[in-house]
Amino acid sequence: MSVARETFASRFGTVMTMVGVAVGLGNVWRFPYLVGRYGGAAFVVLYLGMVLAIGVPGLMAEWSLGRATRKGTVGAFARAGLPFGGALGWMLFVVVVAATAYYTNVVGWVLYFAGGEVLRGAGISLRSAAILPPAEGFDLTSLLLQLAATSVVTLGAVLILIKGLRRGIERASSWIMPSLFVILLVLIARSLTLPNAWAGVEWYILKLQVSDLTPRVAIAALGHAIFTLSLGGTFMVTYGSYLPEGDDLRANATWTALGDAAAGLLAGLAIFPAVFAFGLTPGSGPGLLFDTLPRVFDSMHGGWIFALLFFVGLFGAAFLSAVAAFEVLIAGLVDNTGLTRRRAAWTAGGLCLLCAVPPMLNMRIFVPWDLTFGSGMQTFGALMAALTVGWAMKRGDALRALSAADSTVPAWLFLWIRYVIPAAILSVGLWWFVTAVLGAAEAI
Repeated sequence: MSVARETFASRFGTVMTMVGVAVGLGNVWRFPYLVGRYGGAAFVVLYLGMVLAIGVPGLMAEWSLGRATRKGTVGAFARAGLPFGGALGWMLFVVVVAATAYYTNVVGWVLYFAGGEVLRGAGISLRSAAILPPAEGFDLTSLLLQLAATSVVTLGAVLILIKGLRRGIERASSWIMPSLFVILLVLIARSLTLPNAWAGVEWYILKLQVSDLTPRVAIAALGHAIFTLSLGGTFMVTYGSYLPEGDDLRANATWTALGDAAAGLLAGLAIFPAVFAFGLTPGSGPGLLFDTLPRVFDSMHGGWIFALLFFVGLFGAAFLSAVAAFEVLIAGLVDNTGLTRRRAAWTAGGLCLLCAVPPMLNMRIFVPWDLTFGSGMQTFGALMAALTVGWAMKRGDALRALSAADSTVPAWLFLWIRYVIPAAILSVGLWWFVTAVLGAAEAI
């Protein structure tokens, strides 16, 4: 089952790349606003538990699927023995095209906001919100700005991906991820020096009430753990196909999960003290990033500098996730067609840019697009990956794929992947369907 394939050059590069895949808008944007929506410390505690209990073995399962088959999403399921695995792989390929399309739009928004802060520092006023899609209808200025910003993001990703795994993805990740953590530490230092900042710290991580540890919060925390670690049968399966034989998946998964969780926690520590300091609402939903935080920075002395740091750091994190999404598509094309890597990269970039236009038009298109191709299909892909490793692969093959060169995983871990991981993912899928599709937000 093994074929010649480029692999990661070092443990540091591997972990930084995997953390780069996981750490994206989900950590710096989605995690803080979910903390705000679900009551603060209770969500944080449950999220950390879910990352360790479900996230780490989930990562191991998807990496083992990719490493055992040496295929990305298109090819891995079929080669592992899943019935109709070939059709599933191509279906997920289409899903990734649609998801990458709207995700690169958001990365373009972040890039535009960062550029706006540079101009503000030079004394030039720019209405950053002009790039955001209107609630409904059509706005030509927004569309043109989004096309320009998304094109820049797509071009940057393609230029990196053409260089391959080691010289492109791994090298970029090894620079961007440490820089992100440095930026977050600088923002935390500034945020904690603001008046009344400690109230935000207490609300965020210190005021834990047992009554807040509800099933609804637990399901939300589990869903975010799956979302933020990029489980979905796509990104991590493809990157798993580049892992060297015998590499310790448990160690890699643990470090990736810890790095991913740390990014979210640090982002919250940079955001919530500042939000409380200026008397704004922590549970302001997705608008926290593009509405609440700009007002926070506007209220600070020299706020444009910290706003620039924030949006540059956010762009770096989001950009690496976009790179991973494009890599899923490139691997699918290279593995299953006669295209070279260079041609596959340009093809994937052009296809995603074309599909990015519909969600640019307005939020009535963007939001359902996100819920369908992001939250909904990601849960489905994660379930299929867990079922493939737990049920389609032979038990001995799965255990060997999960094990390191110098150690084997215990049998209970395989059983955990077979039974507990699918059950957990199904609960998230049910919660997503009830809340997002049926609109019964308080049903769970």
